Amino acid sequence: MIREIVMDTETTGLDPNQGHRLVELGAVELINHVPTGRTFHRYINPERDMPEEAQRIHGLSAEFLSAHPVFAASEVVDEFIAFIADSALVIHNAAFDMRFINAEFARCGRPLLHQSRAIDTLTIAQRRFPGAPNSLDALCRRFGVDNSARTKHGALLDSEILAEVYLHLLGGRQVTLGLMTPDVRANGGRTVVRNRHEPRIFTPSVAELEAHEAFIGKLKHAIWLQ
Repeated sequence: MIREIVMDTETTGLDPNQGHRLVELGAVELINHVPTGRTFHRYINPERDMPEEAQRIHGLSAEFLSAHPVFAASEVVDEFIAFIADSALVIHNAAFDMRFINAEFARCGRPLLHQSRAIDTLTIAQRRFPGAPNSLDALCRRFGVDNSARTKHGALLDSEILAEVYLHLLGGRQVTLGLMTPDVRANGGRTVVRNRHEPRIFTPSVAELEAHEAFIGKLKHAIWLQ
């Protein structure tokens, strides 16, 4: 069984080293690349103002967020850690989100997440489609994923959309239909997929061999007779 967590964040800005904070966490559980319906979603009080530029992106105001818990609250950090457990984390532009999450972990004295846990879908897309636009919206257009509800960025909605995009990046829906058994590992931001197939040996019966011989006997210049 392969358990992965597709996740996304929203923030007050671009750099936690400049005092910017997380304001929303969203995550979706996948088992063998299929969403199970289990999700994690929290709005977070950043304990600071909300820059106008950031609010235009996600629509979250400082007033709205002030009514929600801070990251260090148990219903955020403890439940988030329990939800992700030791699973690989599927993130679009993983370095950005991991940097913000680890900054919050550091503030409340929690162990940091190792970068090797991240499967970066942006890196996968750039390798598959070099030179092409590889934003989440661009990948939705490429794969025909419905993102019409994405009028603003939102951590849970974007996680749900990314889960479908991730499936396409792995090779499409047959990954989930039992046609192959992929072994997927996060390896320094790379996704390594190994398809394992048991050999199948088909031995025709005597009746089948006789039927085949009778069939080719009716053909002119049959290649089986050459």
